[in-house]
Amino acid sequence: MLGRGNVAMTKTKEKIMKHNIHKLEAKLKKKFSPEISCTVFGSSVRLEGALADWPSIVKAGRTAAKYGFKGVVNDISLSGFSPPPMRLPQIRDAAYDNAAPDVLIIGGGVIGCAIARELSRHRLDILLLEKESDVAMHASSRNDGMIHPGIASHPGTLRAEMNVRGNAMYTDLCRELSVPFERWSSAVLFGDALVFPFAAAVMGVNAKRLGIPMKIFGRARFREAEPNISHTVAGALDFPTTGFLSPYKLTAALAENAIENGARVALDTAVTGMTVKNGRIESVQTNRGSIHPRLVINAAGVFSDVVADMAGDRFFSLHPRKGECAILDKKTGCLLQRSMGLVKARQYFSDTKGGGLVPTIDGNILVGPDAYEQPLREDFSTHRENMQTLLAKHLALAPALSPVDVIAYFAGIRAASYEEEFIIEASGRVGNLVHAAGIQSPGLASAPAIALRIATLSLAILNKTQKVLPNEHFDPIRKAPPVLAKLSVAEKQALIAKNPDYGVVVCRCEGISRGEIADAVNSVLSVDSVDAVKRRVRAGMGRCQGGFCMPPVIQTICANSGKTLTQATKSGEGSPILFDEEGSHE
Repeated sequence: MLGRGNVAMTKTKEKIMKHNIHKLEAKLKKKFSPEISCTVFGSSVRLEGALADWPSIVKAGRTAAKYGFKGVVNDISLSGFSPPPMRLPQIRDAAYDNAAPDVLIIGGGVIGCAIARELSRHRLDILLLEKESDVAMHASSRNDGMIHPGIASHPGTLRAEMNVRGNAMYTDLCRELSVPFERWSSAVLFGDALVFPFAAAVMGVNAKRLGIPMKIFGRARFREAEPNISHTVAGALDFPTTGFLSPYKLTAALAENAIENGARVALDTAVTGMTVKNGRIESVQTNRGSIHPRLVINAAGVFSDVVADMAGDRFFSLHPRKGECAILDKKTGCLLQRSMGLVKARQYFSDTKGGGLVPTIDGNILVGPDAYEQPLREDFSTHRENMQTLLAKHLALAPALSPVDVIAYFAGIRAASYEEEFIIEASGRVGNLVHAAGIQSPGLASAPAIALRIATLSLAILNKTQKVLPNEHFDPIRKAPPVLAKLSVAEKQALIAKNPDYGVVVCRCEGISRGEIADAVNSVLSVDSVDAVKRRVRAGMGRCQGGFCMPPVIQTICANSGKTLTQATKSGEGSPILFDEEGSHE
């Protein structure tokens, strides 16, 4: 029962919310359209109406985020536009019908897979659902692979806390998972010699508050460290705790280690609805049956607000923020010793930094990403104009780089909330639901810390009904298959003597053998598409982008998966490569 103090506090809070609603609505009507309306939506604010352009809808949502509500539910529609439905797998079966896991994780990105691995330390039946044909097919494979130091997040935010904690966990995590990881520096470059000292002072204070090491480089010293950089750079702030890895290899390794410790991963399995009774999720409907979990974890990336709505707990909305990148040939990799981007003084504390030049763990240089708002959650197209702008901006930092060095383009979608903050919490409305939502950059860097916090929240809920015991058989060590290019001559000879397939080089650009492709197909998280193999072992990621190696890659996949050549796909269902004489790929 509420005491008098609590009742008074509640009434005061309601009064403040109503006051803020009226102020916000008046501002939005004046700035955007008289048709915009605002209502209280639980502890959040709901925006309704219609506007003619998407940037205005996003600006309206971000304006609302400044008024102190728990979240912004932005239901303003884009005039004349109907958003396409979420892409669903075509498969329909009862593979998981009536399954009753202790924990159901929705989403097979780096966050979902990290949570699965963390929870597998306990005696729990864990089932992770991923609607695509492989893990890491959305944002977790469509980023620069940088483990940010944490300086870009505002001190005092959850994003900053998770970033700094997660960054510190990566050395041990990658050692356990046998994932290549290096700590090179990242540098914030300044072109204005007058602005540089002031920016250094401000960022130095924040670095100290966050516990992040920072070095200050003047023009001459930075040129000494990076001789291939333009003379226009007036100075740099260097952050040596920055890390670099392959985000898709990490995600796959997390999933594999979770499976090795008893978790299950269901690919091509999409959540289509939920049944909620008495404040708890009773069942989760999928294209492969109805599942009855004790606990649901929402790690659904750009669809996490959709999942929250299914559970009756939509207190936030996401706005897809797209970024496009270019990848340069490996011959350029030696030109840079660290990641870097030229920014204006205040830009580094904005929600996006404009990208830069990023050396990758595999020896390439990545250019980008840019960032722009658009309403599509699964649009991974790239555009000539964006690439031209991106290359003109960033290649100017290193005159030795040229657009002819580009070997591939890609795009990704960030799952940004209007508060630009991570949502990591147990639901306030649904007793067996935990959210890991709004995880945009630096989500990759934050993943281990987010997983740890989600695991703590989850165990607290599960322990209310049944004591969760440790998994005494948990093994944090994942033994990765051999990587031929990393072995000595003697080690290669010994490996080939045991299995001659390691002596047959399929991808000449990357030096990938038939044995390595077979290892990927036959792993505990088996894959059978060309792109999935590409993410595991890099076959097709070289200069020719699979122009020479795709046929033998397909043959190796089929030989190890039991598929016929016409059943082989580039990236799961709907992407056939070969057809028979009658035009069939079945």
